[in-house]
Amino acid sequence: MIYDSVAACIGRTPLVFLRRLFARSDLHIMAKLEFLNPGGSAKDRSARFIIEKGLEDGTITAHTHLIESTSGNLGIALAMMARVYELAFTCVVDPNISPTNWQILRQFKANIVMVQEQDEFGGYLHTRIRRVQDLLQSIPNSYWVNQYANDLNWLAHYYGTGSEILADVDAPIDCLVVAVSTTGTLRGINTRLRAEFPHLRTIAVDAVGSVIFGAPAGPRVIPGIGASRVPELLTTEGIDEVIYVSDEEAVQGCRELLLKEGIFAGGSSGSVVAALKKLHVTFPPHYRVVTIFPDRGDRYLETIYQDEWFSKLSLTNE
Repeated sequence: MIYDSVAACIGRTPLVFLRRLFARSDLHIMAKLEFLNPGGSAKDRSARFIIEKGLEDGTITAHTHLIESTSGNLGIALAMMARVYELAFTCVVDPNISPTNWQILRQFKANIVMVQEQDEFGGYLHTRIRRVQDLLQSIPNSYWVNQYANDLNWLAHYYGTGSEILADVDAPIDCLVVAVSTTGTLRGINTRLRAEFPHLRTIAVDAVGSVIFGAPAGPRVIPGIGASRVPELLTTEGIDEVIYVSDEEAVQGCRELLLKEGIFAGGSSGSVVAALKKLHVTFPPHYRVVTIFPDRGDRYLETIYQDEWFSKLSLTNE
C-alpha cells in the first residue's frame, strides 16, 4: 500500500506480548507499541484527529495559527501535521523538555516559546497555560489545541487505538493499564473496550507528585505522565484503581524493559512497567492485560538513559 502522506501512516501499531518481563505461563500481558507511529508517540493520533476534524468543520483553516502547551510529544506530532497541512504552529514548552525533542521541534520549523518560571505547584503547567493565553491575544487567527480539555483528544483513541486493540485480540480483555497525563488516552481506550468487555478492570498509572486524582502535589521530572492540574477530560467513572510510580521507579522500568524485551521506550512506558511489576503477582490465572507504550526512548538519551542524570535524580530524592 502507498499512502498519500505521513499523516495517513498514523495508527495500526502492533500489540506484543511481554513474556520476558512477566514469565508466568498463565498470564498474558500485551503492550501496544504506540512509539511506532511516524512522529514517535501516541500523540500522533490526537494531533491528526484534532487538525483533520478542525479542517472538516471549519474550526481550522489555511490561515489558522495553532498553539499548544506541551512537554514534547504532542508538540512534535502537531509540528509534523502542521508541515503536512502547511499551518503555522507555536509550541509552549518548559525546561523539562528533552534536548532531543527541542531539536526535533526546531527541525520541523515550529515556533518554540520557553517558559522559565515555575508555577505555584512547583511545575510549569500553569505557567505554560498562562503563556498560551497571552499568545492567543497577540497572534491573529490563533487556535489553542488544548489537549487537556479537547474532546477530540480522547475520541482519537476511542476510534483509533481502542478499535485497533479490539480488532487484534482474539479473546476478552480482563484488565487495561494506562499511564495518565491529559487522561485522553485512557478515557478513549477505556470507553471503547468497556463497550465490548463490561467487566474490564481499568488501572490508571500516575506519577508521585501528580494531582490528577487528588494526591498531594510534588516535584516530578519524567515528562508524559502526571499533571499539576486536574484535566477537564478526566472522568473517574470506569477507573477502578490508581497506581503511583516515582521518577526512580519509572527510570528503572524503562531500563528493565529495554534489557529484557529489547523495547526502547520513554518514561511513561517505564512507569507502566513499574506499575505492572507491583500488580502482576496479584493477577489471577489466565488473566489478559493490555497496556500502552506511548513514546520511544531515543528522545531521552540525555536523561532517563544517562547514568549520571539518574544518579543525580536518586540523590536529589533521598
